[in-house]
Amino acid sequence: MTTSNSLWNAIVLLFIEGFLLCGFLATFDYAPEADAGNRQNSYSPHLNGKPSSLPVTYTLYQDVHVMIWIGFGFLMTFLRRYGQSAIGLTFLLGAILIQVAMICEGVTNFQIDSASPLSLKSLLNADVAVATPLISMGALLGKTTYMQLVFMGILELIMFTVNKYVGEHLLMVVDAGDSMFVHAFGAYFGLAVSFVFGMKDKPKEHNLEGASYNSDIFAMIGTVFLWLFWPSFNSAALQGDDQQRAIINTLLSISSSCVIAFATSALVSKDSKFNMVHVQNSTLAGGVAIGTAAGMMCKPVGALAVGALAGLLSVLGYKYLTPLIQKRLRIHDTCGVHNLHGMPGVLGGIFGALMAGLATEASYDYSLYEIFPARAPNSEAKLAEMRDNYGISAGFNRTAGEQAGYQLLVLVITVGIAIVSGLVTGLMMRMSICGLISEEQKFDDEANWELEEEATQESKIKEGNSYGGDQLPMAHI
Repeated sequence: MTTSNSLWNAIVLLFIEGFLLCGFLATFDYAPEADAGNRQNSYSPHLNGKPSSLPVTYTLYQDVHVMIWIGFGFLMTFLRRYGQSAIGLTFLLGAILIQVAMICEGVTNFQIDSASPLSLKSLLNADVAVATPLISMGALLGKTTYMQLVFMGILELIMFTVNKYVGEHLLMVVDAGDSMFVHAFGAYFGLAVSFVFGMKDKPKEHNLEGASYNSDIFAMIGTVFLWLFWPSFNSAALQGDDQQRAIINTLLSISSSCVIAFATSALVSKDSKFNMVHVQNSTLAGGVAIGTAAGMMCKPVGALAVGALAGLLSVLGYKYLTPLIQKRLRIHDTCGVHNLHGMPGVLGGIFGALMAGLATEASYDYSLYEIFPARAPNSEAKLAEMRDNYGISAGFNRTAGEQAGYQLLVLVITVGIAIVSGLVTGLMMRMSICGLISEEQKFDDEANWELEEEATQESKIKEGNSYGGDQLPMAHI
């Protein structure tokens, strides 16, 4: 990327923030609980107010916040000459896209006579949405300019919002931990973009595409943070017993995937030793796979089983499927997002459909209709008691089998929209207006950052000394 392109990109960033400012001006105002003009928010009892504290949502929101900026950012530092870009561009993209995500959600809630309310829940939803383009970024890490990533992220969030609106509001499916809407969508969108890039230039090995001992340790920081906070990610949108089940199920599933990933890594790796690529990524696959069914009554053994299967599937994907996809389909997946987010996300969607098909009123009681709103009765005779005593609204009177069918339908729609929109976005990203990166600049921080001269020289001396002969260069996120 030339100096003129760098200057142009910096100017474009200023314009982007200006457009976002205008978007907020036209779309948002504070929600009632954050409005100083609402007397119920006052501390003074004379104004009908009462002492208040931050809701529980804030704790979960901060956990997700840490996952996005520290977890995702550090997980991508495995490339030995791309650590500053991994963390720095995650920081930049996250700051831009969290605003874009709020505007996208605000548009879906917009009313002509009033602005969309901006609340703590809005911030949480935006954080979750931002995970989607960051997952896609993992498939393209080191091969694009940051302006291409910004452009991709904005278009992807628009399509993410459309897809989630169709799935949640129109077809009324359940995806509490976003196995389908975030993980599967982000992975296959990114892979589709990578496919477009591979159509022009056949993917090939790059001398900087690999890890070092120190870069792998930094990447493990991201892994541990993600592993610790994944229960918050899967449970943040839920309440009451649903939230508790989601936390329990996620912890069990991600623990199971961790153990199985370690074991499988040793079984398929040289000299039966652990492979850092597998440990940094496949240990997290259980968190992805349990997402859709996180709040469902899948039983502890079900959570353990799906986590174990996800860990196994992810390691085998890194070992055998990633090289095959690169060779046959020309899809270069820098971070192996197909193995951590793609396949486990699809598995999570299928498992969620299975659990939806097994859900009965005998096991859920009337909370069945809170978890699956579309299954609530639509006749007044059946609905009266539920509405009066439990606040349940009319649904579509779906059977368990019908709900399971809709769950699978939305999984197919999600993957389809992700692939098609990813292909179109990839074609648009190759336009020179987004900036181009040369082969020599790939996987190198020097394209975007001012580096200390001695650090640059030292890195170039060591750039051929990646350890671990059996270790794949593709990893993470």
